[in-house]
Amino acid sequence: MHPRRIVLVLALLILPSLLVSCAEVPKSPEAQAEAQAINDPLEPMNRVVFDVNDFLDRLLIRPLTELYRFAIPDYLRERIANVLANMGEPVIFANNLLQGRASDASVTIQRFLVNTTVGAAGIFEVADGWDLPKQKGDFGQTLSVWGINGGPYLVLPLFGPSNFRDAIGLGADMAMSPWQYIAGIDGNGTQNRVTYSTFAADGLTRREETLEDYDALRSGSLDFYAELRSVYRQYRDKQLGIQNPNASPVFEDYE
Repeated sequence: MHPRRIVLVLALLILPSLLVSCAEVPKSPEAQAEAQAINDPLEPMNRVVFDVNDFLDRLLIRPLTELYRFAIPDYLRERIANVLANMGEPVIFANNLLQGRASDASVTIQRFLVNTTVGAAGIFEVADGWDLPKQKGDFGQTLSVWGINGGPYLVLPLFGPSNFRDAIGLGADMAMSPWQYIAGIDGNGTQNRVTYSTFAADGLTRREETLEDYDALRSGSLDFYAELRSVYRQYRDKQLGIQNPNASPVFEDYE
């Protein structure tokens, strides 16, 4: 992994732990109970990061997304999304194994092989028709399976809603992706170009897929920060199989 990537991952792991020690603890029992339910002791800092992310989204990311949608036909956008999804299969496969889900890991590797070969490097989604449905798997989920609690809510620059466990998982998933190492074999800076371009393309594709849902959530929220925090937790709980009887419906394509 490139040294700058290592620094980024380490900062992601260490910074939250340093900041949480500075968080103010409510004094009254009622306030403590509410704070425990919300589990957002870093809310002042999180709101600042959230506002910066939202500003960047309005100023740059959303206009780029609209341009992308306008300039690239639906069919081609779907092909791009397929390629990016196929590139993520090795990480899903690794996490399936780490979670002891051998059957899911088998499906994932078969999906990857089928879509990479018959599907022309993932351009065409062939595996679904071969009864090889896409599996879920990330290192945050793996840590959850290993019994590690999510910890306090955390808003990451650019990446958005997360928590301490999933922030660590994000860094691990980035490190597990094989494409950066394959691209770095020639040693001519290709690794950085592949990493940054893949990150940008993946972010743009995900933003395009949730354009209307995100706008609807924003326009219908009195407190967009609190609403998005709730939506993230409900969506993540659903991914992890955690039952929350008091949760309200959330849109399926949150991420």
